[in-house]
Amino acid sequence: MGTVFKRTSTKPIPAGAAFFSRKAQRFARWTTPKGKTRTAAVVVPADGKFVGQERIVVKTPTYYADYRDGSGLLRRVATGCRDEDAARAVLADLERRAELVKAGVLTSTEDAIADHQAMTLAEHFDAYDASLRANGVGGTYRDNTLRYLRRLADECGFTKLADLQREALERWLTRQATALPDKPSMSARSRNAHRDALVTFCNWSVENRRLAVNPLQRVPKANEKADPRRQRRALTEAELSRLLIVARLRPLAEFGRQTVKTSDKDTATRQKRSRATWKLKSLKFDELFSAVERARERLKDNPTFLARQERLGIERALAYKVAVTTGLRRGELASLTVGQLNLDSNFPHVTLNAADEKNRQGNSIPLRRDVADELREWVASLSGCGAGSADVLALRHNAVAVELPASTRLLKIPKALCKILDRDLKVAGIAKRDDRGRTIDVHALRHTFGTMLSKAGVAPRVAQAAMRHSSLDLTMNVYTDPRLLDVQGAVESLPEFSVTNDPAENRQRIAAGAENFQPSMVAVPVAVPPDFSRDLLSSPVTLTGFSADMSNTSLIDAAGSNSLIPNEKRSPSASNGERLQMEDRGLEPLTSCMPCKRSPN
Repeated sequence: MGTVFKRTSTKPIPAGAAFFSRKAQRFARWTTPKGKTRTAAVVVPADGKFVGQERIVVKTPTYYADYRDGSGLLRRVATGCRDEDAARAVLADLERRAELVKAGVLTSTEDAIADHQAMTLAEHFDAYDASLRANGVGGTYRDNTLRYLRRLADECGFTKLADLQREALERWLTRQATALPDKPSMSARSRNAHRDALVTFCNWSVENRRLAVNPLQRVPKANEKADPRRQRRALTEAELSRLLIVARLRPLAEFGRQTVKTSDKDTATRQKRSRATWKLKSLKFDELFSAVERARERLKDNPTFLARQERLGIERALAYKVAVTTGLRRGELASLTVGQLNLDSNFPHVTLNAADEKNRQGNSIPLRRDVADELREWVASLSGCGAGSADVLALRHNAVAVELPASTRLLKIPKALCKILDRDLKVAGIAKRDDRGRTIDVHALRHTFGTMLSKAGVAPRVAQAAMRHSSLDLTMNVYTDPRLLDVQGAVESLPEFSVTNDPAENRQRIAAGAENFQPSMVAVPVAVPPDFSRDLLSSPVTLTGFSADMSNTSLIDAAGSNSLIPNEKRSPSASNGERLQMEDRGLEPLTSCMPCKRSPN
């Protein structure tokens, strides 16, 4: 038989409390901020972290219930009821379910599912977040997932697990796909992201016995190919060269920009000498080097700041170059430390930690030797950081040993790198969006890496390994820009085929082709079933040449004998140079499943 009760706990004695004794028990009386008088017993805990301190004993405002479940285990649950009769009703329901489990009417899984029905979705979301955190899921993914879940719960009216209905989610997806005058439609990829977050949460709920089935499993996905909002393109070699030059010089060139006057229309109502009458001229690629010279002249009295901007340009150009020659993502590039570099081996490479990689596997990324040399120069310039640390990376640069803490960050990659890239593209004269609506962002550097592999003739399977993709289709169809592939050159490499209207010239070409034809031995093994071994033999087919007149074609071997027909099956009248009269048995080979030895075709 179960019981209901209020749990007790201890709290510090409120300030200003008065003490008194009753039946050898000490009590405290105090007044709450709302003016109500409260009384509680005073105890001194014998264990715990409050040993020897006087504290008051208080009870929880709601009742708890103790009972034995269907497996006979003693369980304590919170009823959430302030009234004792209501708490006893909850206890009676729990005991009834325990009896049904014992009788086999309910399973233990169904009983466990019933325990979670009273919880709010917010509580389930917190438990789901804790599960993702325990499984090592990245913080960005967790934050996005919880943001999607909370938005869906709020806009679809989901408060408990029982409210998760397919119709409500499909109505929400339909509304988001519809464009309104004051609100653009949501892309198919974003709709799928919201849908996948809720479906994955329901799958987790089923695995943890919070739901019996996933009610959203069959909600269809939107076609992302029919509604692409962001299509990336790869950079050409010329564009990439211009981008690297701009990245190297722009941090310093920004301080060498010239001032120009604003238009008369803008300055008509302003004071003549006001600052608003002039502005800094935008940087252009052709004026980049002159802007750098002006910046060096202006900053010559501040060598520290000048060196800082020079270093920033070197770092930014190196970051772009490493990204475009390794295919590293922005987060992977930002996670690199000098301890992950291996530059002194025969095959320089960088080792990614599994926790920092998207697929959580950990891989060794090969480095081009010129990139490895630049990284060695960069690491040597970092040698003043944290010298003397216990965990030290040692490498040699120009026959001089360089020591660095292994945890030193290799490159400082800001979160606003995409905005920085946009400014670099503008100065380089590279359109962010092309005529087909495809854009360039930081991840487009990875697309450029995949496209350059295809242009260089790298085998698709090798390119897939270099890109660290799970499927070849992703490498060839998503991360390869077909506009940059030399398709025209591939077509031009095909042999020339031409036919003229002159029959005599055509005959000459045929004859020339026959004379230039080199005979070869082609062995065609024929798998013969046991039942037909007496009628068919596996033998090499010997082609000695083809006549211009295909009607005179003979299949004879080098010795002049007919090698396609066994000796006992040859016609006596078939001699060397004569045309063989062979029975036409069709184009389909004989198989053991056919009712007869001869093809009906």
